[in-house]
Amino acid sequence: MEQTDGEILLEMNHVKKSFDGNGVLRDISLTVKKGEVVSIIGPSGSGKSTLLRCATLLEKMDGGELIYLGQTAASEKTDKNGRVQCEYASKAELHNIRKCFGLVFQNFNLFPHYTVMKNIIDAPIHVDKVSRTEAVARAEKLLAQLGLSDKADAYPYQLSGGQQQRVSIARALALQPKILFFDEPTSALDPELTAEVLKVIRQLASEHMTMIIVTHEMQFAREVSDRIIFMEQGVIVEEGSPEALFTTENVRVREFIGKLQ
Repeated sequence: MEQTDGEILLEMNHVKKSFDGNGVLRDISLTVKKGEVVSIIGPSGSGKSTLLRCATLLEKMDGGELIYLGQTAASEKTDKNGRVQCEYASKAELHNIRKCFGLVFQNFNLFPHYTVMKNIIDAPIHVDKVSRTEAVARAEKLLAQLGLSDKADAYPYQLSGGQQQRVSIARALALQPKILFFDEPTSALDPELTAEVLKVIRQLASEHMTMIIVTHEMQFAREVSDRIIFMEQGVIVEEGSPEALFTTENVRVREFIGKLQ
């Protein structure tokens, strides 16, 4: 799988996040290179989704550093009282940084009153100020790639769960991100629909799209990833190639993978 050219797209250094005094992320550091596919696995409550939410600026970090393409989104500062907190870049800088990534949620998050086409073209037009003609051309190309050309005028309620998730992926790709995040993209789907979504992600991997995928699909993670990270209790317990993780001596990691295979 390894197709990276060495360019670092994302750095997260010593990231910390607590909720009500409970440390959900405790000193997490990771680097993702261009073209790399990284899967994050681990039990519920291990901090996987919070890590994605911090990486995509949906959640504010309590400490650490977040950098996209060398541009600092957040960095740790100590105030005059000795308290550590994260200082975020300006609104304009964060607007540019947000263009680096897309996020696909587990429950689709489509606008129910918009057609498929409008769901896809809305952000490129209003956020990125792309012309309507260009936005529609992008959307039509993506819908064709994802086998949804005949669904442009449909509404989300008229689609299966798998189709809705493919529209969510098209919507994220329409903004032409450098890196795509998936938060349990198949957890709301039955096995048949899961297969069609995983097929799309495999296709993106073959095109060297940089992706970070939180997933409980072990076999899929093994096939598609350059690197797998196992998280538990807010820390990275182990990371390495799929082969290394699936043959690890770490009893806890083996036990977890064994249950889900």
